[in-house]
Amino acid sequence: MDSQRVLTLRPIGYVVKGRPWPTGDEPWQENVSEIEIDASWAEALEGLEGFSHIWILWWLDRFPDPPEVLRVRSGGRPNVPLVGIFATRSPHRPNPIALTPVRLLEREGSRLRVVGLDAVQGTPVLDIKPYLRRGDLIAEATGPRWME
Repeated sequence: MDSQRVLTLRPIGYVVKGRPWPTGDEPWQENVSEIEIDASWAEALEGLEGFSHIWILWWLDRFPDPPEVLRVRSGGRPNVPLVGIFATRSPHRPNPIALTPVRLLEREGSRLRVVGLDAVQGTPVLDIKPYLRRGDLIAEATGPRWME
């Protein structure tokens, strides 16, 4: 497998109302954000308003460089163990792709109003998928104790 193969991604839209940059310690879970989808993709949004929640895949464009270290303390907290970046939600990633489940408030044309998006204003959006209870909800999922 060629680990140096280049992939080309193009945004389908942008966060036009979101968290300010730089971000602070403010909670983002209840923030209302707006995403403007490019007009060429507007038809692809049809039927999305039937879902209460959707997944937003977005590009961490403020973190374009590969990580300098491969192990971190989640959230920079000194009381948690040093773990690999793949065991965290650190924005410093080999490919700065983020995935956030959000509550869809409304769709108006090619604009989506959502709650719970941790992306900042101006962030490129790569894709949108519906949240499916039959496949996305994993009731028995667990995590390490230090995440609690």
